[in-house]
Amino acid sequence: MEVPACVSSPTPAPARAALSHSLRQRITREFRSRWENEWGGKFVTHGIAPGSNAVRLDGNDYLGVTGHPKVVEAQLRALRTGQEFVIQSGVFQLHGSPSSQFEQALASWLGKDDGLLCQSGYAANLGLLQVIADPHTPVFLDSLAHMSLWEGVRAAGAPAHAFRHNDPEHLLKMVKRHGAGLVVVDSVYSTTGAVARLPELVAIAEQHDCMMLVDESHSLGTHGPGGKGLCAALGLTDRVQFITASLAKAFAGRAGFFTMPAELRAYLMCHSYPSIFSSCLLPHEVAGLSATLEVIKGADRQREQLHANTRRVRAAFEEMGYPIHQGTEQIISLEAGTEVDTLALRDRLESNGVFGAVFCAPATSRNRAMVRLTLNAALTDAEMTHVETVARAAAPHVKPWEWPIARRLRTPA
Repeated sequence: MEVPACVSSPTPAPARAALSHSLRQRITREFRSRWENEWGGKFVTHGIAPGSNAVRLDGNDYLGVTGHPKVVEAQLRALRTGQEFVIQSGVFQLHGSPSSQFEQALASWLGKDDGLLCQSGYAANLGLLQVIADPHTPVFLDSLAHMSLWEGVRAAGAPAHAFRHNDPEHLLKMVKRHGAGLVVVDSVYSTTGAVARLPELVAIAEQHDCMMLVDESHSLGTHGPGGKGLCAALGLTDRVQFITASLAKAFAGRAGFFTMPAELRAYLMCHSYPSIFSSCLLPHEVAGLSATLEVIKGADRQREQLHANTRRVRAAFEEMGYPIHQGTEQIISLEAGTEVDTLALRDRLESNGVFGAVFCAPATSRNRAMVRLTLNAALTDAEMTHVETVARAAAPHVKPWEWPIARRLRTPA
């Protein structure tokens, strides 16, 4: 039957481009069971929304910098006066630009020649390692080194050799076996709060002609004189070639940074792909970071409070039987083990107003999932008391003394 011209035919739904058969198979093979059986059809990091009275231990603003008047004023001023700014790759930022001024200020503060501002801590580690390692450079990484460091080694095509976590003796064996190269560690490990044994690690690197890279993401601003980090606290700054950091932790910004000898800058700017092929930070972001640097320099009271809060909360969790022996700093790892047990722990904490962050593979090893609690200087006595009360009430239900990590601790070596 002919359709009259005045009557429009139904518009067929547009065809949807289908995923390939191999990709669908991979999703089924690697993920579907995890999604349906362990996560219950809801993404693992998504619990309930925090209420106005929630105690938030799921962020990284260790010194409570967010919203600081000096930082906000600097950002607003840049927004009002930055109309001439051109968004472009960072390699086009001229010497003397606000970005380069901040790079030099931060590098000088850390006692280094030069540095580079990046889009994130991930980009900083990836872009630096891509340049300083190659297929002929063995790279020795602590087994708990941040994923961005492993990805940087992969981008460089360099051979990666893991050594046991915080085990200088094992590092020494690996270096003797594979030869001089690059040693890569975190100063404070992001999943456990453990402090690297930097003096021993640096000594091994020096004795065997290895360069040293230390990721200070979780110690920059919080440790050392004026917040200069763990390398500065231990007097190791001049003995470490590269210091990297995410500026999304104590600096509470959206950026990353690494130091470098001045002689490396021109070569790096031609070979570091994240720097070449990503846009630079915006003027108000750079202005905020510059203001934050000055705030952090004068934040001794906040650093002292952070460490006091850490000592208090850690002592309380240890007294309750939570196995948090693997760390000492402001990051507290509640390693329940399986994802099912970790989500049960998360849900119990959140239902009582305590919010941490779920970490699981690929952020941790399989079956070493955890709820990570990150402490900060702004926590009140009442908030910490609430966290302790909730954790104490949860203990008989989640039985932390039966977690795999607790059993490993009791097993003789």
